[in-house]
Amino acid sequence: MSVILKRIYDEERNLGGHRILVDGIWPRGISKEQAEIDRWMKEISPSSELRKWFNHDPEKFSEFKRRYKKELSSQSDKKSSLDELRNLADGNRVILLYGAKDEKHNHALVLKELLEQDD
Repeated sequence: MSVILKRIYDEERNLGGHRILVDGIWPRGISKEQAEIDRWMKEISPSSELRKWFNHDPEKFSEFKRRYKKELSSQSDKKSSLDELRNLADGNRVILLYGAKDEKHNHALVLKELLEQDD
């Protein structure tokens, strides 16, 4: 399994692998053709309430991570999407695309961590 995180705005297109957008909202200024994604898993993104509470505040990241993991394990649509993502990543390269500016404090990092735990 190889899980790569890439910000969709900065991202090279020729990395090879399943390109999956994991944001709940389509990234501004990026057309579907430009994105060249294989799948948009918007249902796996944090809830609007959690996203708004976190507001990309690095000081809230550890609590955000805990709450997001709880959402992923307790909400059936998110749990099902995470299982599907695990299956896609099993033996394959997966590129998780996200739009957040902060590359060290975002939900895609949490997803990568969960996928690599299973490895």
